[in-house]
Amino acid sequence: KSIREEDALSHVWGYGVGVDLTRRDMQAEAKKAGRPWDMSKGFDFSAPMSELVPSSKVENPLKGEIGLKVNGKTVQCGDLSGYTWSVPETIACLSEYVELYPGDLIMMGTPDGVGPLSPGDEVEGWIDGIATLKFTVK
Repeated sequence: KSIREEDALSHVWGYGVGVDLTRRDMQAEAKKAGRPWDMSKGFDFSAPMSELVPSSKVENPLKGEIGLKVNGKTVQCGDLSGYTWSVPETIACLSEYVELYPGDLIMMGTPDGVGPLSPGDEVEGWIDGIATLKFTVK
């Protein structure tokens, strides 16, 4: 607990690309019924991930293009340096609320352009200098 921002990156083993999916239909139904909507974020295959790249092999984890293509069309594109909170700031903040352990994954968010996916869509996510992830929506 209580990881200092200046020490945060020393706690990071590696980096990867992940896509954090939401079933908006399940989310809307649960919200309408006043129920928790955890399962709209935690369904099978809801967070595909690339292999992790060791920190020592990532030149700069604080900047680089991040994007998403659906069926070959870029729908999201930005730069890590444009995030509201940096990786060190996020780790420091989270560590005030929960204890972080080796193996924990932190999803940092996404550039503007969130939109629907349909079965059969071909999805490609990337962060320059880190990894690329490709999958087909089932």
